[in-house]
Amino acid sequence: MSYCFLSRMKIKPDKDAEFVELCLEMERRVAQHEPHEIAVFEEFNSEAESAAHNLHPAIAPIIAKMLPCMEDGYAREYLLPLK
Repeated sequence: MSYCFLSRMKIKPDKDAEFVELCLEMERRVAQHEPHEIAVFEEFNSEAESAAHNLHPAIAPIIAKMLPCMEDGYAREYLLPLK
């Protein structure tokens, strides 16, 4: 069983650049131990909105180039409310 969470945080205005650099450093260090794995979190109001996003002229060509870079395509894990 995996343990997943999403952390939301507000960064102090004068700390934005420092925080971004620290995130990039963390990303580099994690990549050393877990190379070639990426997780993306996206949220849409509906499945139709998600499909429209993927077909958007600015996005679709990038997705088309990304897919051949993946070993086995991608899997979506839906985060659904309990009720």
